[in-house]
Amino acid sequence: MDKYGLIGYPLVHSHSKDFFAEKFEREGIDAVYENFEIPEANMLMSIIRNNPTLRGLNCTIPHKQAIIPLLDELSPEAQEIGAVNVIEICRKDNGTVRLKGHNTDIVGFIESIRPMLQPYHKKALILGTGGASRAIRAGLERLGLAWKYVSRNRKDNVFSYEDITPHVLQEYKVIVNCSPVGMYPHIDEAPVLSYNALGSEHLLFDLVYNPEETEFMRRGAQYGAKVKNGQEMLQLQALASWEIWNP
Repeated sequence: MDKYGLIGYPLVHSHSKDFFAEKFEREGIDAVYENFEIPEANMLMSIIRNNPTLRGLNCTIPHKQAIIPLLDELSPEAQEIGAVNVIEICRKDNGTVRLKGHNTDIVGFIESIRPMLQPYHKKALILGTGGASRAIRAGLERLGLAWKYVSRNRKDNVFSYEDITPHVLQEYKVIVNCSPVGMYPHIDEAPVLSYNALGSEHLLFDLVYNPEETEFMRRGAQYGAKVKNGQEMLQLQALASWEIWNP
């Protein structure tokens, strides 16, 4: 039986296993999907060795960048973004294994946020600077939006959260949370922003999808902002992953 899975740490928040289990049952696919919770990216090779029927993996935080040196090849999107969320496992007849990294986060994000964008959405804040944020940056560029990273510490060309004044929020009307803040089980947490400076022209997109309504979304909606979680993005990138594993 073919096997697929997810690597990351922790994985208690993830719905990927449920998504694929439902897909396999609905479509009569003889396969399984397992979670491989690994604290270190270099544990990937032991997973490959110990699961000879493994055909593909999804990759989530915190390994989307750390996994790259372990791979043999990167797709153009993964090279552009500098982060991987899909691993294609090619097993040769002589027993060797070749690993190719892809990035489907960009497809999932673009298709999920595109219907919500309006002409006044010209600039975006990207909360967080990890692997997921790189796909969001590339997606925003393809959609024609200018962007700025926001991190806990001010760096060159990176805002700190203290820099995000109400004045800045009037200029940057799209805010994408790429950090794990607010993810289950820490559901009462939210990025530190002046939410009372938001209005009906603001769009808050949270890559977190567990819980369904994050505190970030709830606070934004309280002041009239349009909000969306990462559930549809998860599904779109997962379907794109399946196409890579089963062309």
